[in-house]
Amino acid sequence: MTATTVPSVTVPRVTVPGPPRTGAARPGEEPLKALLTPQTRSRRPAGRDAVATWRDLTERVRSAGQYAERAEAERITRIVLSTLGGHVVGDERVELARALPEEAASVIAAQIPVARPLTAAQFVDSVAERIAEATPATARWHAGSVLSALADLLPDALLTRILAELPPGYALLFGRAELGLTSRRKSVST
Repeated sequence: MTATTVPSVTVPRVTVPGPPRTGAARPGEEPLKALLTPQTRSRRPAGRDAVATWRDLTERVRSAGQYAERAEAERITRIVLSTLGGHVVGDERVELARALPEEAASVIAAQIPVARPLTAAQFVDSVAERIAEATPATARWHAGSVLSALADLLPDALLTRILAELPPGYALLFGRAELGLTSRRKSVST
């Protein structure tokens, strides 16, 4: 594993995860099995348009991103979710995993939580580094395609809490307006 260093933030460069891994969790990470037990699957929150399968999610991404092939949408979805995975922590990470198809939850849960999330621009740059020949503009397109499809599946309250955790600028990647998030961030942090 190599690391990409951004001023005062080190982000591990990882390979897009394949099938869910087994074994012990990394420090600070809940084991995937704890996130996805039969009991938690039955308590998955219903989003506005709950997705039942990985295929449904990637079809939404394919449509949003106008990708010609579902395989391309799957690849981009894995890359963006693996980049996002370490930035959503705590209860929001657990609820996000519960709200997603198992394969998507595995990608999120496989990431080591970061100490300090990247800015939205750094997040896009990180996505660009993981995609061959991506420019900042195409990486922004890819991130927006995946995150806006994801946002449509999540309950509004969960999405609001996730956005409140992240630095300014992420709301636009999720296809949402940034208005009013500053006051929520202040109330969440106090």
